[in-house]
Amino acid sequence: MDKRFVGILGGIIVIFIIIFAVTQNSSDKNSSSGSKNSNGQPTSHIEGNGEKNVTLVEWGDYECPICEAYYQPLKQAVAAEFNDIHFQFRNLPLTSIHPNAFAGARAAEAASLQGKFWQMHDKLYENQNDWVGSSNPQTNFDSYARQIGLNISQFDSDYASTKVNNSINADLNTFAKTGLEQATPTFFLNGKNISNSQLVDQSGQPTAASIEAFLKNEIAKQS
Repeated sequence: MDKRFVGILGGIIVIFIIIFAVTQNSSDKNSSSGSKNSNGQPTSHIEGNGEKNVTLVEWGDYECPICEAYYQPLKQAVAAEFNDIHFQFRNLPLTSIHPNAFAGARAAEAASLQGKFWQMHDKLYENQNDWVGSSNPQTNFDSYARQIGLNISQFDSDYASTKVNNSINADLNTFAKTGLEQATPTFFLNGKNISNSQLVDQSGQPTAASIEAFLKNEIAKQS
């Protein structure tokens, strides 16, 4: 075989290998859903002093309108019972119906690496209508990052990082072990799945009063 032909063929193969590697790297950084195979650790975003050993966990999706409806009532109820409970948020982006959900989770987890998870969590829900339909939600996320005082260069780097991607996928893998169908919000109280209906008022709406009453009842059981 002509040596020149062999050299040209080898060069073409090398070019294809480089193109494939670059494409894969770009795909990993810009993935809206991420791979569920993750070496990351599940997230641990917890607030409250937990003096009464009551822990409420929400598995949420930042693009989910029902999660947004629970956001303010939960925030108010948790603030009222802050000393007695722990409240934990974990990622469950439903990417099949919410195309920007994984991106929202990335923004919150990137902010957490600068110690401001809850501030970004709040911004995402409070401005949900502004970013969920965007073709480039990172523009919105950068704006929120500035508003809460993050280093933007670090935020953008963390937002695109494998570390953040893996943390979200670790949450997804952890939820899968519950055996429950993915739905948001999903709540657990002290490790036991509870119905959303336990947190709403008589009209079926989540309110600060209805959630606080539920929490007070659980706190009383621990006393």
